Amino acid sequence: MTRIYADKYILVFCLLLLGLACTETPVQQPVETFIPEDEPPSPVIAVVEPEEKSPTILLLDSLGFVDIQKLDPTILVDLKYATDDNFTGQVIYADLHQAYLHPDAAAKLVKAQQLLQEQHPDFALLVYDAARPLHIQQLLWDAVKDTPLNRYVANPETTGLHNYGMAVDVTIADSLQIPLDMGTPFDYFGKKAGINHEESLLAAGLLTQEQINNRRLLRGIMRQAGFYAIEGEWWHFNACSLGVARERYRVIE
Repeated sequence: MTRIYADKYILVFCLLLLGLACTETPVQQPVETFIPEDEPPSPVIAVVEPEEKSPTILLLDSLGFVDIQKLDPTILVDLKYATDDNFTGQVIYADLHQAYLHPDAAAKLVKAQQLLQEQHPDFALLVYDAARPLHIQQLLWDAVKDTPLNRYVANPETTGLHNYGMAVDVTIADSLQIPLDMGTPFDYFGKKAGINHEESLLAAGLLTQEQINNRRLLRGIMRQAGFYAIEGEWWHFNACSLGVARERYRVIE
């Protein structure tokens, strides 16, 4: 009888051990992630640092002037004084490559671009010069003050409309961004650049009818947008008179 109880106890003990073994936490095997061989790697997003603005740009921004291409990216810009492709043969705008204008003049230029593209969708305005600080005006004046060309450049002591951001030098470019033939290049100092004697210049063979038509197209859309042409330079347009600029606007030092 004693042996029977002993056998029972041994059997119960074995069953308990078996139960504990069955309830042990299994060892978790590492899970391998399957990546197809032809799956491209995740793209690396580059962090683009903002471009540092030059002192002249910071000055124009602080005065509330606007980059015309931010108002209308379809307007083309080739600032001649930011290169040596100008009458001085020197780079005058060392840290300025964008065309800035006072907001009042910029709005008129955007309007002129709209008018041009309504008539000629493949054409665009091409800006050669716009706002010009007085310290840069001084550089231009120094280049001509003792020459017969000084009548073509405003004396910085009296200021000019470029110095208020209220004048723009502009032409028209075709669908290939090639300037239309206006009879003379930009900053041509001579009779052919004037607009008051075009018919006599045509008769003398100094201008062609196509060149005159191109000038008239430019003058027409600029005047319709609110600009004024000047006698001696087909490319130059004022957004107001110098007297109005001195009364209402701040000169760019």
